[in-house]
Amino acid sequence: MNDKKVLVTGGLGFIGSHTVVALQQEGFEVVIIDNLSNSSIEVLGGITQISGKTPEFENIDLREKSAVKNFFEKYPDIGNVIHFAASKAVGESVINPLLYYENNLSTLVYLLHELNNREKANFIFSSSCTVYGQADELPITENAPVKQAESPYGNTKQIGEEIIRDTCKVNQELKAISLRYFNPIGAHHSGQIGELPIGTPQNLVPFITQTAIGKRSELSVYGDDYPTRDGTAIRDYIHVMDLAEAHVSALKRLLSQNENENYEVFNLGTGNGNTVLEVIKSFEKVSEKDLAYKIVGRREGDITAAYADTNKANDHLNWKAKRSLDDALDSAWKWQKLVEKKEENQD
Repeated sequence: MNDKKVLVTGGLGFIGSHTVVALQQEGFEVVIIDNLSNSSIEVLGGITQISGKTPEFENIDLREKSAVKNFFEKYPDIGNVIHFAASKAVGESVINPLLYYENNLSTLVYLLHELNNREKANFIFSSSCTVYGQADELPITENAPVKQAESPYGNTKQIGEEIIRDTCKVNQELKAISLRYFNPIGAHHSGQIGELPIGTPQNLVPFITQTAIGKRSELSVYGDDYPTRDGTAIRDYIHVMDLAEAHVSALKRLLSQNENENYEVFNLGTGNGNTVLEVIKSFEKVSEKDLAYKIVGRREGDITAAYADTNKANDHLNWKAKRSLDDALDSAWKWQKLVEKKEENQD
């Protein structure tokens, strides 16, 4: 196994692309698998522009078991995998559960099958704080009970973690970490890569930036009657580059064999919660623009508040989120303006 070589699945997606940059800046050699179903090949150019290196790229659908097998035969020295490739829209998963179970679980099983054939392997799984539901206590620690999932998407993250844990139980040479993200936002400070949702954004920040640039007429704020400081829901918003750097720290932990067990779980967040209105005010400050928004009814399945206890990640991964909410929104706005300019040039 080449310790410096890493497969990043979904490496042209939002979090994947930023993690590829962070890995390359730490001297890792990256191979990306992406089927471009929810991303663009142009992201490869953005990664190259930032890091000065073009990662190897394979357009593969991980739902094809034979294609996964062929990939690992082509790259026999890869034993490090960071797995992002998955469908991730909560609403869509409710409408089309089988798509989510196939896309998010079969792909995971096929990857683990191949890593099981390696003498040694390291696996990092892109999980989510959705596994906690509305937690009984805040901030949320890794010991908080995993609640019944609110959506098929959330369920795929729970089942995915169980699949990895069960596989690690019977294969001590496979070492794995599940990283439970809170709410990733922002973009690389260069503005060269960022969040590029296809269709209507499902997340708050791209909806804010698209409204500010004139793509959307106004932003809907779902509910102002929550028991919070201003009535809007609270989330732990983490800058995507802080999140990306946490993946590098997790991989280094596995490579240095510092893990306590061969399967571990870490929360990734800032440890602070912000309300939706606080995010809007922060954006208005950094962009110097007034945002058109209206308060509407609560959205089904939304919880009141979620923010992370990050002590375990801070201590064991030697990592801490260091960028502010203002930094994240400033970078997201820079990215949105660049996207708009590119679209205008194409017209």
